Amino acid sequence: MAWLIGRAAAMSDPEAARRKALEKLQALAEIEDPESLVVPILIDAILLVESYRGARHPLPFVDELTGSVDALLREMTIVEKSRLWAAE
Repeated sequence: MAWLIGRAAAMSDPEAARRKALEKLQALAEIEDPESLVVPILIDAILLVESYRGARHPLPFVDELTGSVDALLREMTIVEKSRLWAAE
């Protein structure tokens, strides 16, 4: 995979690395059933965050991933509670 960002680029300029990744992810719209590819990655990200939460020696980007996963989980909780309240 030639488009991989690489550790050095990710560590030296994380914002540029994120932009590059986002550019590549825009192609998901052209893939049949992109959810089948993305959902397992989200699950792995959640499990990775939970397994490293509170670790003594944090890994690069795990803190940022934790923030992203926590934001996703908060939004999902809001949606779930909204559904429950609407059903009442």
